Amino acid sequence: MHAGNAEAPLTPALIFDMLQAHQRTSALKAAIDLDLFRAVGQGPGDVASIARHCSASERGIRILCDFLTIQGVLVKENGAYRHSPSSAAFLDPRSPSCLATIAQFLGNPAMREPYDRLAEVVRTGRTVMPGDGSVEPENPVWVQFAETMAPMMAPMAGPLGAVVLEGHTGPMRVLDIAAGHGLFGIEIAKQNPQAHVTGLDWAPVLRVALDNARKAGVAERYDMLPGSAFEVDFGGPYDAVLLTNFLHHFDQPTCVALLKKVHAALRPGGRAATLEFVPNEDRVSPPMPAAFSMTMLATTAAGDAYTLSELTAMYQQAGFTNIAGRPIPMSPHTIVIGRA
Repeated sequence: MHAGNAEAPLTPALIFDMLQAHQRTSALKAAIDLDLFRAVGQGPGDVASIARHCSASERGIRILCDFLTIQGVLVKENGAYRHSPSSAAFLDPRSPSCLATIAQFLGNPAMREPYDRLAEVVRTGRTVMPGDGSVEPENPVWVQFAETMAPMMAPMAGPLGAVVLEGHTGPMRVLDIAAGHGLFGIEIAKQNPQAHVTGLDWAPVLRVALDNARKAGVAERYDMLPGSAFEVDFGGPYDAVLLTNFLHHFDQPTCVALLKKVHAALRPGGRAATLEFVPNEDRVSPPMPAAFSMTMLATTAAGDAYTLSELTAMYQQAGFTNIAGRPIPMSPHTIVIGRA
């Protein structure tokens, strides 16, 4: 073989990297908990000043900052630390695009514990969490989700609103199922001043959504419908129904049954819009949407990351037509929309 085409020597680096990946998670969570990224952003970035800000030992801060530098999160120059472009944008609390709060939900012990028993999960094909896992009724993790995950979801709200509205500006009623933080329904109310939104979720979660609606100035056009999407009467008819990051928690027959209920609550020609992690048909690409199926295996009884063909089939079985997938640029999410 020509030297230029020689394969790189085989090493166990990938194996070691995967076995020690928990260190990266823990280091980032610790840095966020200590408010380290604010200290780095404020400067001057020496170990002593960062340690004072974080009320931590200088030894601990030095080793943690060095580790974060090795991972590419921070930059070290002349013994001092500064932000990388990524940490400045997404980890410094002073940045409007800071994502630090999502560590509270993603690092929640209840959501992480199943991974310590993953072999058992794989054997049984379902989560080891009690009952229905993360979607067990009134699960408190969804209050935390609503309170902390908005920075991650906010960039998806504008594109979703634009797809659902397609320039429609007249009076309309919108049902936001599993509203969570409420940002998706709120965005439609912001884009269309004549839209009236009903958020459906557990009552403690909806209080977070209503607070966000007040902050956005649309609370007078935002109603709450507390309860389970599978049990409460939707009312209606609605011009649009949102199902954001919800179907993946359930098996396909359950999703079809819910979509049939959605179809019945829509006006003729009304739209159902789903926001999902949608892998390619090979189920191993792109990496983030495809890997999301592991999250569903660990935390639900029967959920999955569904392909576009699977979601299309569900919509069709529920009676929808004109079904299309709209990938959101620079995002792992796809909007799937269909007409009643």
